[in-house]
Amino acid sequence: MAKDVSDPTKTPVERSESFTTVSGVPVERLYTPEHLRDLNYDDDLGDPGKPPYTRGIYPDMYRSRLWTMRQFSGFGSAADTNARFHYLLKHGQTGLSVAFHLPTLMGYDSDHAMSKGEIGKCGVAIDSLADMETLFKGIPLAEISTSMTTNAPAAILWSMYLVVAEKQGVDWKKLRGTIQNDILKEYIAQKTYIFPPKPSMKLIVDTFEFGTKHVPQWNTISISGYHIREAGSTALQELAFTLYDGIEYIEWARRAGLDVDDFAPRLSFFFNAHNDLFEEIAKYRAARKVWYRVMTERFHSENPRSAMLRFHTQTAGCSLTAQQPYNNIVRVAIQALAAVLGGTQSLHTNSLDETLALPTEHAARIALRTQQIIAHETRVTNTVDPFAGSYFLERLTLDMEKGCWEYFDRLDAMGGMVAAIEKGFPQREIHDASYQYQKAVERKEKIIVGVNDFVMEDEPPIDILLIDESVAGRQIEQLQRLRQTRDNGRVRRTLEELRRAATANNVNMMPSILECVRAYTTLGEICDVLRDVYGVYEEPAF
Repeated sequence: MAKDVSDPTKTPVERSESFTTVSGVPVERLYTPEHLRDLNYDDDLGDPGKPPYTRGIYPDMYRSRLWTMRQFSGFGSAADTNARFHYLLKHGQTGLSVAFHLPTLMGYDSDHAMSKGEIGKCGVAIDSLADMETLFKGIPLAEISTSMTTNAPAAILWSMYLVVAEKQGVDWKKLRGTIQNDILKEYIAQKTYIFPPKPSMKLIVDTFEFGTKHVPQWNTISISGYHIREAGSTALQELAFTLYDGIEYIEWARRAGLDVDDFAPRLSFFFNAHNDLFEEIAKYRAARKVWYRVMTERFHSENPRSAMLRFHTQTAGCSLTAQQPYNNIVRVAIQALAAVLGGTQSLHTNSLDETLALPTEHAARIALRTQQIIAHETRVTNTVDPFAGSYFLERLTLDMEKGCWEYFDRLDAMGGMVAAIEKGFPQREIHDASYQYQKAVERKEKIIVGVNDFVMEDEPPIDILLIDESVAGRQIEQLQRLRQTRDNGRVRRTLEELRRAATANNVNMMPSILECVRAYTTLGEICDVLRDVYGVYEEPAF
């Protein structure tokens, strides 16, 4: 039995924790109407479903429809993950979310030397259309919404999904889902990039254009603050850099000749849900308000849907602890509650064991049940934006908005986000914030239960999901068999056409990529052509 080494009999002492938010923002003892003298209901709040959408983008929010419960899943082979998908759908999940293993995210096939030791370990191995067909076997794509977390090779994996739907006889116009497709946050935070910024942005604009014409219900990007926060940013930095990434994508699309109201209604966002309940709710509310002003004042959008910020939320992986992992269930519940009270459109709840390994079925079910309990037992969905009017929350929301605009001014002055990334600005801001947070933890100004206080010795181990090397052997064997049985002449022709399209600046790449996929050309083969044409990004030292 584990021993709790904290001493419950010791004399209480004055708290040494700082009275700040998780992000280090000072919090006053009491908030009163004096703190909201600058608040105007119509301009700053408005009713739910009406500009500036601070209180939510729909009038009834969850009274009409609950958020999509979308557990992030992927491990081992496509067959392994397909079984997990069916398991989660059976237990009440309402949308799918695919986690790909690292070689896929980096554009390598499973038999590449760079893939050794990584196959199926942090997500599902997808090398070709054949794997994608297995991944969605028995799942009617016309009836389910699917999110795919992929960035540099997003256009390729989306093409595989589209061809699977095609083979199922599904009209692309009926497909619903999201590709993350957010390369800017890769340069800023997560670092799973392949190509340099300019050709990467061109590929993203191509997906905007193709989706608008052919897959109109699909979100062709999920502009992600999640990984920015996981890298150590503050809540404000997550908000500001994420929304400004959205501005940058719109600017590039407009320069390519796209009309903002043709594609902006299908832009979506992806935020983190950290431990500070009120700071997180304020962040989501400020995000909607700022985005409304960006779209109406900066881009002069006329379609109301262009100015409605829709977002997915995932609970904070960086907050999970290997120590006393069952405490993570409590953390995740509070974080998920913040996302719901903040008005998220879909939600992933992390599993208790994810700091140790990919989640077991047992842990994934608890995470899903957490969402279901919030939805059906807490009654927090009875009314819209229930904390509105709180002096504390409204002050946090106003300050979050103000700080966001200040960051926008700095980024504008640098010439936009691509230029700021090249200068290392967002990277340095996040590094500094992460360092300050860690120092506060070390000084015990911020308590992490089980880590720097309330610790235990000799904790018993918990069962975790292990991906053994037999997965790699089977995956490589299947890939080699595919290369022997497909029409390799057709593969060569589609790759030659892809090279021509990539070399021409004004050609949309999606049709060529789709033809490669239909020929069972592998993801690595497609990426190799693009690497040859575009080069590979190397991050400068800052």
